[in-house]
Amino acid sequence: MADVRRITYATDFSPASLAAFRPALDLARVTGSELTILHVLPSPVTLFIDGYVSQEIWDQIDASQRAQAAQEMDRLVKQAVDTGVRTTTTIVNGGIPDREIVRVAEESKTDMLVLGTHGRTGVARLFLGSVAAGVVATASCPVLTVRAKAA
Repeated sequence: MADVRRITYATDFSPASLAAFRPALDLARVTGSELTILHVLPSPVTLFIDGYVSQEIWDQIDASQRAQAAQEMDRLVKQAVDTGVRTTTTIVNGGIPDREIVRVAEESKTDMLVLGTHGRTGVARLFLGSVAAGVVATASCPVLTVRAKAA
């Protein structure tokens, strides 16, 4: 692992993704790597109010999502800095999360990706999909997945 210099931790701020934050921090600290915290903003939910949503409402939704993401990112960055890990953040506008995570990792020359997984199987995975599975299947770098503890 001596050649791991850049680690990207992808999060949607869910309990499952946050379960991978501590391992990402530990790995970055042990290897002396820079940690990038990555969040893909959710695509706007299609709302139909009499068939039309004004630009003002869309802008408010976008601003709210960005503010929430920034607040969560700040909290994670503080934890990383407190443990002595060099940290940067990246927020991506929408898109398909697994594809955006892989794209950002490749563009930033990430040596390792770290992300959480719900650990869904069977029908639940079929209907809900799996960002982690998509990343593992398509990433060009190693991917560490951390399964969230069962509730």
